[in-house]
Amino acid sequence: MKAVILALLLGGCAATAVAPPSEQAPQLAALAETDPVDTAHDAADDPAIWRNPRDPAASLVIGTDKKAGIHVYDLAGKRVSFTPAARLNNVDLRDMGAKGVVVAASDRADKDVAHVSMFTLDTVARRLVPTGRFRVGSGEAYGMCLWRRARDGALFGFVVLKDGRIDQVAIDLSGAAPKVATVRSMKLGTQSEGCVVDDRTGLLYVAEEDVGLWRFDADPAAPTTATPIARVDRRVLFDDAEGLALAPKGRDGGYLVVSSQGDNAYTLYRLPGVTYAGRFRIGGGAIDGTSDTDGIEMMLGNFGPKYPRGLFVAQDGDNAPDTQNFKYVSWADVLKALGLR
Repeated sequence: MKAVILALLLGGCAATAVAPPSEQAPQLAALAETDPVDTAHDAADDPAIWRNPRDPAASLVIGTDKKAGIHVYDLAGKRVSFTPAARLNNVDLRDMGAKGVVVAASDRADKDVAHVSMFTLDTVARRLVPTGRFRVGSGEAYGMCLWRRARDGALFGFVVLKDGRIDQVAIDLSGAAPKVATVRSMKLGTQSEGCVVDDRTGLLYVAEEDVGLWRFDADPAAPTTATPIARVDRRVLFDDAEGLALAPKGRDGGYLVVSSQGDNAYTLYRLPGVTYAGRFRIGGGAIDGTSDTDGIEMMLGNFGPKYPRGLFVAQDGDNAPDTQNFKYVSWADVLKALGLR
């Protein structure tokens, strides 16, 4: 099965530009880092970003500790609140207007039955308010990403199971508490985790860790066919291919960013055609760099003087002598270093 998948990827990605060797990736300094998580070893996992439109400097970063719960940090990296929860892995959020900022996390507490844990972000108190834990389907929940459909504002989630199955859930916010229902399933051949949805185009991107990147139509009525878009080639993208993030531009352009965990780098692909655009590492500054990164997140916009064009957040798998944490990088620095716009 894996040989077939690799063959499809090689055929489907023949037009991808040839990249330089990974060691040429420039190093960019982190401008801030979060307080370390409370538990040791493999604990911090995935971030999400809420940008405060009225006061960008008061924006917040959410980060999971998959052994203890979920943290909320300010832009200086200081932990401002913590919500205990067992084995939350990936997290995503959407600002739903009158319904508030909705946060969803993949819940691995039951390895036989996947769940989604839901919260709202109290942006004044700077804390998460639990709103329910919902069964999705059999298997261990791993990845998690949200999609707000452009045409009607409907909210959907995608739960990536550890075996490569992807369950799509519809999230109904019309009542006092959310309702979550599984509406379809898709499947990749081997272990997968990172995912992100482009709200503009309704395209779901998923990372199959040892194989490469795939694209699906996010609409629940669409076929479940996966399209290969980039392969793990150990030049541009190393296994494990982990977290995914989007830096959208215009109607369908911008960049897809991937954690190339195997060589401690981050790879950019130019949208909409998903062609190689560059890669970078985090390091070389007063704050230690990152390695073995799982989750990443990216949000454009003004976040204040340090982050005038956007904020990139990456989990750091080795923050010794402290426990793991998350590093903040200016998106303006990424674009400048790679000669991009």
